[in-house]
Amino acid sequence: MSTTKSSTAALTLAAIGVVYGDIGTSVLYAVKEVFGSGHVPFTQANVYGILSILFWTLTVIVSLKYVVLVLRADNHGEGGLVAMLALASQSVKDRPQLRAGLLSAGIFGTSLFYGDGVITPAISVLSAVEGLEVVSPHFKRFVLPLTLLVLFCLFVVQKRGTAGIGRFFGPITLVWMLSIALLGVAQIVHHPEILAALSPHYALGFLWSQPGTSFIILGAVVLCVTGAEALYADLGHFGKRPIRIAWFTVVMPALVLNYFGQGALLLAEPEAVKNPFFMMAPDWALLPLVGLATLATVIASQALITGAFSVTKQVIQLGYLPRLNILHTSVHDKGQIYIPFVNWGLFVAIVLAVGMFRSSSNLAAAYGIAVTLDMLITTVLTFFVLRYGWRYPLVLCAASTGCFFVIDLAFFSSNLLKLFQGGWFPLLIGGAVFTLMMTWKRGRQLLNDKLLSDAIDLRSFLDAVFVSPPTRVEGTAVFLSAEQGVVPNALLHNLKHNKVLHAQNLFVTVCNHEEPWVGLDRRLQIEALGHDCWQVTIHYGFKNDPDVPRALQLLRGHGCAVEPMTTSYFLSRDTVIPSFGGGMAPWREKLFAQMHRNASAAADFLHLPNNAVVELGSKIEL
Repeated sequence: MSTTKSSTAALTLAAIGVVYGDIGTSVLYAVKEVFGSGHVPFTQANVYGILSILFWTLTVIVSLKYVVLVLRADNHGEGGLVAMLALASQSVKDRPQLRAGLLSAGIFGTSLFYGDGVITPAISVLSAVEGLEVVSPHFKRFVLPLTLLVLFCLFVVQKRGTAGIGRFFGPITLVWMLSIALLGVAQIVHHPEILAALSPHYALGFLWSQPGTSFIILGAVVLCVTGAEALYADLGHFGKRPIRIAWFTVVMPALVLNYFGQGALLLAEPEAVKNPFFMMAPDWALLPLVGLATLATVIASQALITGAFSVTKQVIQLGYLPRLNILHTSVHDKGQIYIPFVNWGLFVAIVLAVGMFRSSSNLAAAYGIAVTLDMLITTVLTFFVLRYGWRYPLVLCAASTGCFFVIDLAFFSSNLLKLFQGGWFPLLIGGAVFTLMMTWKRGRQLLNDKLLSDAIDLRSFLDAVFVSPPTRVEGTAVFLSAEQGVVPNALLHNLKHNKVLHAQNLFVTVCNHEEPWVGLDRRLQIEALGHDCWQVTIHYGFKNDPDVPRALQLLRGHGCAVEPMTTSYFLSRDTVIPSFGGGMAPWREKLFAQMHRNASAAADFLHLPNNAVVELGSKIEL
């Protein structure tokens, strides 16, 4: 019992650091942007109304939608938009058109994650460093350079892995949560009447009396829930219970106390609106608070960067991106990965964002569209999981997701007002990534169709070959093929040029499934073809690490032993030539050909031994 309690406590502490880093730093800018917009006059009624809206936004979107509802929709214990997408698509697999629409929506939502991944570190770190301006106006010229330096150091260390420092994320973020709670309490004790804003009638009164202003400021109010999607994304790492305990016992109370403390300060000193968070602190605590805020935002950014690596790996295995160079940064934790292309791509985009917008207030204009659209897509996918996956009654499904849909739509619509003020930036990034993903997926379909149209049935081919068998040499040959039951090009080239067959031949196809994990009991599917030849299918989930040599070791119990020292792996290295008359627009065919050319080697992705791989090339017109 004590062991279970200590494990839950450790996971809860870790979840505070990883899951809630982003939403925990929203106190730096959310209130400032709501009142700093100039749309809300400083009256007691307005301050009460805004605080009530902030509190009930946290309650409805985070507590009810994500913590209570969405966390239940796990995909074999895993969460995140990719897991939700896979779950929803499987729920409607008997409805092809609906499934295709959901897949497109889910992939678009996944693409928007990268836009969010650019804005979040930029606005978080910049808003923390801007605290120096409160210390002294002379520090203003150092804000941008120092922000870029912090971000550069953050991205540089990624290749070394974060396993060593990751254990400090939880304690540091816990200290941050306690600090922001104390800052809020210190202000609330002077104006305890501010706690009356917990009542929903203040929020409803503000919305009713000022509908136009309410709609406009929703674009700033949503800043208080940015990062809520991490609750679901990190489900597989921590589990439901630690995430829920962390939210209700630490994170939400700390956020609410700080928001209400900022409100109390604004009632007493309206001029504090230029940076209410840092102006809550006494002078002696400003510099330590800036340092702590910077650490907290770095941790929040780190969690998002790690999430970007994980999401990229998942969409690669689902077939929506070409293979990229993936490095494992820990020998103990397979989840610790580093993708250089994603890392430096994010950094370049973040530098552009900081350079273009130059302040957290300007970045706030770009923040929100991608987040709210992701939330909207999550709600839609949740409906289909409830209705078609869990077979709940339509009325119950509509009631449980309909209200969230209306709220998400209101927030998204409000954020559309910021489209030309900066909202276009994350949408541009998301749209570019979506184009790449859909082009790759469609290109792979066309390429496979082309290969299948020219394919030769494997069993018939082997029967013909062994009528007059070629010379057999010792060892095992593993021929990798994208499709089952067809002759790999590598085999044809091997027979044509080398005129030999190995004593044992395995025709291996790797299949990735729309579920996170495939256990060892379902890893292999084997079919004997005669003449010491076997058709082997290796099954992986989108969170499994493909490792063909390790999987083939499971053949020992099936009368087919694979000895590493005498095994050769044959791959076909296809070169795609755009034909400009196929199934895609010419520019998309050129794009696919370029992506195919620059994809990392299949041998590395499948963990094949470098000294045992033979690649035989061929050209294919798309």
